Amino acid sequence: MTASPISDRPVLRMRPKTDARRIRHGFPWVYSNEVVLDRRTKGLAPGTLAVLEDANRSPLGLVAVNPLSKIVGRVLDRDPAASVDADWMRARISGALALRERLFDAPFYRLIHAEADGLPGVIVDRFGDVAVIQPNAAWAEMYLDLIAAALVEVAGVTHLIKNASGRTRALEGLDDQTAVLTGQMPDAPIPVPMNGATYMADVAGGQKTGLFFDQRPNHAFAQSVASGARMLDVFSHVGGFGLAALAGGAAHATCVDGSAAALELAGQGASAMGVTDRFATRQGDAFDVLSALQEEGAQFDLVICDPPAFAPSKQALDAGLRAYERVARLAAPLVAEGGILGLCSCSHAADLAKFRAASARGIGRAGRSPALLHTGFAGPDHPQLPQLAESGYLKALFFRL
Repeated sequence: MTASPISDRPVLRMRPKTDARRIRHGFPWVYSNEVVLDRRTKGLAPGTLAVLEDANRSPLGLVAVNPLSKIVGRVLDRDPAASVDADWMRARISGALALRERLFDAPFYRLIHAEADGLPGVIVDRFGDVAVIQPNAAWAEMYLDLIAAALVEVAGVTHLIKNASGRTRALEGLDDQTAVLTGQMPDAPIPVPMNGATYMADVAGGQKTGLFFDQRPNHAFAQSVASGARMLDVFSHVGGFGLAALAGGAAHATCVDGSAAALELAGQGASAMGVTDRFATRQGDAFDVLSALQEEGAQFDLVICDPPAFAPSKQALDAGLRAYERVARLAAPLVAEGGILGLCSCSHAADLAKFRAASARGIGRAGRSPALLHTGFAGPDHPQLPQLAESGYLKALFFRL
């Protein structure tokens, strides 16, 4: 990797009295209210590389600038003279790949997890020789060809799909156009083996990248308590917890989701596993279905609810916590005495303590007494950056009622 003269680069300077120690200690984001946003800085094209300086003009590192975003700078390298070139990109992706190959014996995992893998805003999920990339920051869009070439060279993927969905790209001022970068779009769902179950990933038209790898260890815990159980999987997507439970010997699993397409994929997974005789689906709004099941007097030994992010931002936190409480209140009556209720949140704004309190409140309002058995998080292919609370977004709580 060749170094670039610092003098050739624009400068992003932190304001006086702004604490630069956070950046020195590894925090990866610089907010717009922390820097001098003069006319020159505002005129930088989104994705431009700049030298970040503290108020005393001491260099702090190399950042990607986006004057249109609340996160005006993303730290790419502690070395302000680093060159973001093919060698730099290969080194980052090689490090990420080496970790995943230590963790997993099959190429199905999150390959790049943004800041924690040194590629801010970049998500890459791998499905064998297919990879789906979400370039959720302006710099990643600008350097997409370089990232794609390194992924093909280092990881050996032959089909690379750009997924442009998600609110983060809109916040960065980016388009929502999905595209094939290398190879071709798969013409059928991809079978993904995980925890002894088979999931069908629709990388062409499914949610996000087509499958949620982050729940893998929580699926495994649910599987460990599923033997012989009547199981209900609410907000199931493509059958995440339901298929894992069936692989663990559940007597029966019912998957509930609002999406007919997702439930069709769950059914294909059950068919691939040979468990269709123990599998059922129910399409509809999850809250309505939970209420209807209670009216029907349904009982299950294992109920798991894995809703979308009800609190995607701090502004949505109060409403989100009320929604999590409501899920717990409606789900708890469906759990047989001595059964297990699993509740999940992927909202980074709702931290573990707040989510646990909302869940316990909802269970209590349903007249049930919970004992917390297990707390789970995202798998190790979703590493957390300790300085960045947002990277610890996933929580899973398992209660015995």
